[in-house]
Amino acid sequence: MDLNAVEMFVYVVRAGSLSKAAQQSGIPLPTLSRRVRALEDSLNLQLIERSVRGVKLTVAGMHFYQQASAGVDILKGAQLASQHDERQISGYLRLSIPPAMTVWWELLAQFQQRYPGIRLFVQTTERRVDLVADGIDVALRVGAIEHETMVAKRVISWRHQLVAAPSLVERYGRPQSPADLSRYPCAVWNASAWRPSVWSLGGETVHPAAILMTNDYAHLYQRVLSGDVISELPPFMVNEDIAQGRLVGLLEDYPLPEQHIHLVYPPQHYPAPAIRAYLDFCSRFTANLS
Repeated sequence: MDLNAVEMFVYVVRAGSLSKAAQQSGIPLPTLSRRVRALEDSLNLQLIERSVRGVKLTVAGMHFYQQASAGVDILKGAQLASQHDERQISGYLRLSIPPAMTVWWELLAQFQQRYPGIRLFVQTTERRVDLVADGIDVALRVGAIEHETMVAKRVISWRHQLVAAPSLVERYGRPQSPADLSRYPCAVWNASAWRPSVWSLGGETVHPAAILMTNDYAHLYQRVLSGDVISELPPFMVNEDIAQGRLVGLLEDYPLPEQHIHLVYPPQHYPAPAIRAYLDFCSRFTANLS
């Protein structure tokens, strides 16, 4: 088996198309296409389906990719094993994070300052991506983990906070119990217009009569800050505003449920150096947030 062709196949899958893989790797497109097809011929398997929109793994191709990508990463790691300066680590890291994850934007900026040789592709989506099919190295997930075949590393846990602007509290007063929220304009995060909106506050279930539902926390934050609504927001979005008096925490004796944040990635005996560096950096960064 031609190991160079295997490496080129991994490039193609991770890039999502032959043309993008050629651009990223510097390998001429005809050479890349020819070597991947020769690999398929040598295995007597069709590994990818080609179309104008890119490439898609076949079932056989997905099984082969899971093993081949780990092997390529091991070889890359061996090439870098003798490097003593971790800042020399280089590579192309493909990440997935939820929208409005501003604390992770800062993390990524500091990560690239520490590792200037690592280039990032960041896919922002609330969708739970298929890491293999979508070519993602590491995904940030909030909440329950559904893909048992993936490695899930918990990096931090937090609780959202119920908040309002001081101007709204002046108009309506401060709620004393979850039942009082029926008298207030509320806005809720919801991924579907047809799904009931529910808050669990200190074990009490509340169905707020929301004047706004959205799947964008940045939108909720703007409306809360404007004094229009009460809403629940991640702590990294509101802690500074509460400290500066721009927002007020509500019903602190009725906390929202704890949420667990994980980094999810395919199982590999020897993750690529860039992936290892990212996982370790995230652990150190989030330890300072706790």
